[in-house]
Amino acid sequence: MTTNELELTIAKHLLDIQAVALRPNEPFTWTSGIKSPIYCDNRLTMSYPEIRNAIAEGFVQLIKEFAPDAEVIAGTATAGIPHAAWVADKLGLPMAYIRDKAKGHGKQNQIEGLIRPGQKVVVIEDLISTGGSSIKAAQAIREAGAEPLAVYAIFSYQLDKAVQAFAEAGITLRTLSNYSALIQAALDHNVIKQSDLSALQAWREDPTTWGV
Repeated sequence: MTTNELELTIAKHLLDIQAVALRPNEPFTWTSGIKSPIYCDNRLTMSYPEIRNAIAEGFVQLIKEFAPDAEVIAGTATAGIPHAAWVADKLGLPMAYIRDKAKGHGKQNQIEGLIRPGQKVVVIEDLISTGGSSIKAAQAIREAGAEPLAVYAIFSYQLDKAVQAFAEAGITLRTLSNYSALIQAALDHNVIKQSDLSALQAWREDPTTWGV
């Protein structure tokens, strides 16, 4: 499957189960207060065996192509953990997960599972908005003496802020699908109308003023 085919296939899966919803005329309000035509809850994919398997296979395809020397698959807590487990199982690799911060008790671990210094690690995330939490997870791997090869996510909003943040951190981001592919899939399957396109594209260019 080509990259474009993969992006459109995963986007269609997310739309089918309403893991991603588009409402260009009745915007959602994010916790930050930003008005948005899109809402994403990729946790729903866990409940659909065929779709979660398609996601895992998509990750495997990308990892084999771009990170064939990966030695550990690490999920971000919490949403990236199940997907990391399925991917690690398919690849026959060790799996770990990364908390957003170290525990305040016990061994005070931020990384659970075993990641040895020098190992090459792929980070699995469910969603990229601004990229902050994913970058933090990759940096925790660096601090442990290992090498984060890339962050792999199911979906990205493709916000400029995230693109810039990953570039500044020197961390590669690869995703199974993205906002552009979602809009195309939604248009192809009559989820949205051609007249909705300009508003949806305007949000990605400047989400802070959209709908104001």
